[in-house]
Amino acid sequence: MLLPYLEPNRIEAGCDEVGRGCLCGPVVAAAVILPCDFANEWVNDSKKLSKANRITLVEEIKEGCLSWAVAEASVEEIDKLNILNASFLAMERAVTGLQQQPDHLLIDGNRFKCSLGIPFDCVVKGDGKYASIAAASILAKVHRDTLMERYAEEFPGYGWERNVGYPTREHRQGIRKLGVTPLHRKSFQLLPRQMNLDFSK
Repeated sequence: MLLPYLEPNRIEAGCDEVGRGCLCGPVVAAAVILPCDFANEWVNDSKKLSKANRITLVEEIKEGCLSWAVAEASVEEIDKLNILNASFLAMERAVTGLQQQPDHLLIDGNRFKCSLGIPFDCVVKGDGKYASIAAASILAKVHRDTLMERYAEEFPGYGWERNVGYPTREHRQGIRKLGVTPLHRKSFQLLPRQMNLDFSK
């Protein structure tokens, strides 16, 4: 069972993002405030859970939490700000979307910045340590995977329904064959050699 909080008797929001390493699509973040007595042995780092378990846990988290929010930073913002700053922006938007103001933020990772003035702690591999961060990782992962599955219907041939935008062989073969889409991150190295890519489409 993951830890329920970093410090008792304060309102902590766990924050995590998904999609930083993808070649396309937005980066998605979530923020979750859990009650101090929240206990669910299945809540863990989203990467360690099956798709079916993640989907089931989404409803349990939403029902059992004090507040939750999911937010995105777009492909255009990623290309403009860089992926790290776009991730910070998505997490800030998620925190802003909470119906309850947190006293403190628990951020998955080793760096964070925002303009909200809320104190925070960065926790390396926090989604495997604190339940609120793990819950945020699950909400963000399910939201983004569902989004990329819908995009796969609009842009077939890249395997997004399976790889959700990560740089798999199938995805890169799709780029070579079909070219780039408006959802591809032009600031990323989409192929080992980019001189043959046409970004005007």
